[in-house]
Amino acid sequence: MRARRTLALSAALALLLGGGGAAASATAPVEFGTSHVVDQAGVLSSSEEATAEARLQQLSDETDADLWVVFVDEFTDPTAAEDWANQTAEDNGLGSNQLLLAVAVDSRQYFLSTDPSGPISVEQATTIGQQQVQPKLAAQDWVGAVDAAADGITSTLNGSTNTASGGGGGFTGILILVLLAAIVGVIIWLLIRRRRKAKAGPAGQPPVAQVSTKDLERQAAAALVDTDDAVKTSEQELGFAKAQFGDAATVEFEQALQTAKDNLNKAFMLQQQLDDSTPDTEEQVRAWNTQIISLLEAANQGLDEKAEAFDELRKLEQNAPEALARVQEERAKAAGALDAAAQRLGELGQSYAPEALSTVHDNPDQARDRITFADTQLAAAQTAIGAGDGGQAAVSIRAAEEAVGQAALLEQAIDKLADDLAEGEQKGQALVAELEQDIAAASALPDPDGRVAATVTATRQQVDASRALLTGAQKRPLAALQGLEAANQQIDAVIAGVRDAAAKAQRAQQLLGQVMLQARAQVSAAENYITARRGAVGAEARTRLAEAGASLVQAEQLQAADPDRALQYAQRADQLAGQAIQYAQNDVGSFGGGGGLASSGGGGGMLGAVLGGIVLNSVLSGGSRGGGMGGFGGGGGMGRIPGAGGGFNPGSFGGGATRGRRGGGGGRF
Repeated sequence: MRARRTLALSAALALLLGGGGAAASATAPVEFGTSHVVDQAGVLSSSEEATAEARLQQLSDETDADLWVVFVDEFTDPTAAEDWANQTAEDNGLGSNQLLLAVAVDSRQYFLSTDPSGPISVEQATTIGQQQVQPKLAAQDWVGAVDAAADGITSTLNGSTNTASGGGGGFTGILILVLLAAIVGVIIWLLIRRRRKAKAGPAGQPPVAQVSTKDLERQAAAALVDTDDAVKTSEQELGFAKAQFGDAATVEFEQALQTAKDNLNKAFMLQQQLDDSTPDTEEQVRAWNTQIISLLEAANQGLDEKAEAFDELRKLEQNAPEALARVQEERAKAAGALDAAAQRLGELGQSYAPEALSTVHDNPDQARDRITFADTQLAAAQTAIGAGDGGQAAVSIRAAEEAVGQAALLEQAIDKLADDLAEGEQKGQALVAELEQDIAAASALPDPDGRVAATVTATRQQVDASRALLTGAQKRPLAALQGLEAANQQIDAVIAGVRDAAAKAQRAQQLLGQVMLQARAQVSAAENYITARRGAVGAEARTRLAEAGASLVQAEQLQAADPDRALQYAQRADQLAGQAIQYAQNDVGSFGGGGGLASSGGGGGMLGAVLGGIVLNSVLSGGSRGGGMGGFGGGGGMGRIPGAGGGFNPGSFGGGATRGRRGGGGGRF
């Protein structure tokens, strides 16, 4: 499977974005008592807890440092991981040589807290967390995370010199820079090593039969996100390779990609069964989640088997100058279209309600952020080419390429939505006119029990409400269409008996056309929104979108032969795509807000690149097929991104800032 998301940058996100979203219940800092381990999340068996306790006692016996570990569901009181961990450490009276590892299992956050005046500095705690603890947490190897933290502390103490001040002086700074300079190669080696062990499963992860149902669901959801991003990244890599090397050279990889897509679609269908309103037994939940994991492991294995050959094909360093020129040209086109896109959005805002534009309201800011990031990477690529470092140039070119592609997508999404809204207005006005005729026809029918009158009244109310959404300065034509379609079906049931067969068929085709328009617009809006913000979007939104797309395909295939069934599929596609948008927007809001990230302007567009899932998908393209998305719940890995914050200094993108007396490092896993 994919290695987990970026080590250094995810820690920064926990600091910059406030460390997590809403929780079901408050989790206050805990008391340790006589034990070094507190497991409120229930992730450790009694034997595992004893193993962890023994390892921490060994650390205490062999070094001058102690480590306490706590597992909870979420950090909610306070909400920031750093604040929660440091508050827990202070409440329990931890001294200068005592550290605390706090892990929130459900929200997938962690923080390693240390006292800056002790033997482990803030910078060293950050490095231990990022390089040793986080990969174990990502694999849900909870005991392994405890062991990794203890190993990291031991090795740091044995190899440290002049650490008493805890200030992270010159030697520490040089060491960090050296480590960051080498981290890309190390992570690539680890990824390849892990992939070759894919059949054996993630390190330390117990067999499915021993995993709790809750953990099994977490694994399946994470695997869906990872594999969905891996497939998307592989598609992009395949297109780029075809353009440079031709179709014949990529046949085997294309076949593996198609197989992976098929498995991913089956997995999404199973997840939809789990998410629907029909209750499932625990046996079904376990069986379906196990099948999801199995399908996705097969999908990843098929891609991984072709990875090494594909990597050889994708040696961008051999064509770096030509590739750089091509991406620079694409960047110029995207930047040139940005002002027009912003102007178009402004014009739409004068006619349509904010709700109608919710999926594109921040697209110009997001596109500008992606272009800023692309500029940083293109400049780094140019420098690398001049220095004869083709490998680093390839990494930067690939990152810039995806950033430019997302900028163009964000711009085009505004025009696409504008077209859909205009067509929705036209269809809506036509449907209002038809419903006026239906109201007149229904009003002339016999009404012995008053049901016709009730239907006519309800239809009139819906027509009036929808007409308001189709006129004025705050129009919502797609929402109006949804209301009109419901009213249309209601009154059709009343007057169906007075229509002849030809009129019924024509009416059914008209209704289907209107619903198909709405469904296509919703699916398109959801796809564009999620693609450009996939660094924050989780499994629920992706599952709804996949199922919506499948339902839309069914509707289009049945449109001519079976309009009634096609209508049902189109309505389902519309509903699921709307849910996908809602879930995705919630995910982005929890991530820190799409507009907020873009407007921050920090890190040379780095935050927008993380939101777009670009950083982690791109930086390993020279040593693997690109991995999966990171951010919140994804895969991939990341080394130093050229020009992004000068090597991730502590307190910037390194996640090592000190708040109050204690500090440390953490992030998501």
